[in-house]
Amino acid sequence: MNLVLGIDIGGSTTKVVALKDGKPVGMKQVRAGDQVTSLYGAIGHILRTIGIGLDEVKTFAVTGVGASFVDEQIYGVDTRKVNEFTAIGCGALHLSGLSEALVVSMGTGTAFVRAGKDEAERVGGSGIGGGTIIGLASQMLAKSDIDAIIALAEKGNLENVDLMVRDIVGHEIPALSSSLTAANFGKIKSTASDADIALGIMNMVFQTIGMLAVFVIKNDPIKNVVLTGTLATFPHAAPILLPFSNLADAEFTIPPNAVFATALGAALIGD
Repeated sequence: MNLVLGIDIGGSTTKVVALKDGKPVGMKQVRAGDQVTSLYGAIGHILRTIGIGLDEVKTFAVTGVGASFVDEQIYGVDTRKVNEFTAIGCGALHLSGLSEALVVSMGTGTAFVRAGKDEAERVGGSGIGGGTIIGLASQMLAKSDIDAIIALAEKGNLENVDLMVRDIVGHEIPALSSSLTAANFGKIKSTASDADIALGIMNMVFQTIGMLAVFVIKNDPIKNVVLTGTLATFPHAAPILLPFSNLADAEFTIPPNAVFATALGAALIGD
């Protein structure tokens, strides 16, 4: 019995990381109609994937907004609740190999966590996130499936939606690229396709998150920004967010397995 399962019960998905002898041996993400169903579904999926029985689980370490629904031991196994922001910081530092960073956890909404070796502190948050993308797309495009929205955005042209710096300035401005967005949806055309609008929504959300991170870290001695959470895996995340390194005089990075950072942090703390 030396297996620890770290479980991040989010607003729309549940992520689970299996930790054996202090090392990750499996990671899974599931979606479900409710958080309790996704919790038990994630446990079943991960145990089946790694071929380990429930009797070998030593601890369930649960975190995330859905952890509030867990008020007793799961399957009679030792169950611990881990502070979500502590888990975010711990997991992000482990994945990135850094000793300190501003962690931007992008899920249904977005949390900003200043993490160091000994502590993690929530410094702010935003309601802008995956929920924003789905909500706007459902009203503007009659689509609420995130995979369909992502696929649609891949075909979009931002020039048909956003007002760019080059549209309003006739010459180059130092440290301000002419290709930057001056106003999200500020130049939307009647001929804009659903794909253009989907890309506009995606771009607006990621640019807002990136700019908020710049404001948070601008006068902070920490100069590393680690991007985690479900949105970090979207194909538009890296192209839009990583260039913010130039605006903040800081290094923006998306570590491998970024979507599992919080679940990993819970497992490490619960081990």
